[in-house]
Amino acid sequence: MAKRKGLTSKAINTLVLNSAALQDHITRNLLHPNVQLPAPFPRGERKAARIILKQTGLQTRDQREEREYVLDSALRPLTLAQKLGLVASPAGRISEDEWSRVKARSVLQGDSAQPCAICREEFYLQPQVLLSCSHVFHRACLQAFERFSGRRCCPVCRKEQYETRVIHDAARLFRHQCAIRIQARWRGYVARERYKKLRKSICPKDTQLRRKFFEAKLQELNDSFVRYCHTDTESFLSDINRSLSSSRRVFQQLERKQVSEPQEDDWERIQSQVVQRGVWDCPICLTALCGPSLPTDATALLSCSHLFHRLCLEAFEAFSIESRPSCPLCRSIYHKKITHLGTNIS
Repeated sequence: MAKRKGLTSKAINTLVLNSAALQDHITRNLLHPNVQLPAPFPRGERKAARIILKQTGLQTRDQREEREYVLDSALRPLTLAQKLGLVASPAGRISEDEWSRVKARSVLQGDSAQPCAICREEFYLQPQVLLSCSHVFHRACLQAFERFSGRRCCPVCRKEQYETRVIHDAARLFRHQCAIRIQARWRGYVARERYKKLRKSICPKDTQLRRKFFEAKLQELNDSFVRYCHTDTESFLSDINRSLSSSRRVFQQLERKQVSEPQEDDWERIQSQVVQRGVWDCPICLTALCGPSLPTDATALLSCSHLFHRLCLEAFEAFSIESRPSCPLCRSIYHKKITHLGTNIS
């Protein structure tokens, strides 16, 4: 058929070669579902990468993690169609200046601050890659996407034959945010502790808060007193009670010794006080001190100016446990005088 059209054998061979080259190019780049992608570090170049790291002095783990490098170490080999000029050849390697512009565009878009476009999760400290089209993904997510799609195609803009660069912008941003949160928590803790100390040392102006402040101070003093007491608290308090009782008994004895018996003028003054008070009921039996049926010696006047029935006072003295009883009303040591004051009033 070619001979009928007047084609020579050389033209036929060229046509066959071009067809085979185009078919091979389409099969490799478009139709083959299990296309093999170049490894991030070919076996021969991993050793070269280690040598470069050793020469640059990046020996520590932190330095290696912060280093940015191009993940695609070699360009993909050209197909026969690209070598023959039937299909345009891919562009050359991107220079460092072009990578700087790509990264600046990615930073301006805020891609590292946004979730990964493939898995929709935050980057945190996971490995991150930047494509030559200025889009950012998880390194593992991009590798999985390329493996299952069978093509080197950006998941966002669909650009083919891109280059990949390992970056750490998201990790630095995450560390910065963690540092800010830690500082905020620490400053809040310091402010709360300072406020607690100020509340303990400065008395508030509000009445209720002021009362609580002094109650807390008093309780603090009591607790410190009990805490630093080296003896048993119960025995210590019982000793205090015994001391108070003995002191009270001594004072009572002194009062009894100092009380002298009133003279006639003193009794007249005491009687005038009883008349001025105008109380004519016995404080013990609560009945009247005066009456026609009562004898003339039925009342007893005490030196403390209190008036009782004689029988009521004698009954009180009989039931008293003290050797010298005190007045039932004012509890003072007294001298008594049998009188007919209530009879004269009646």
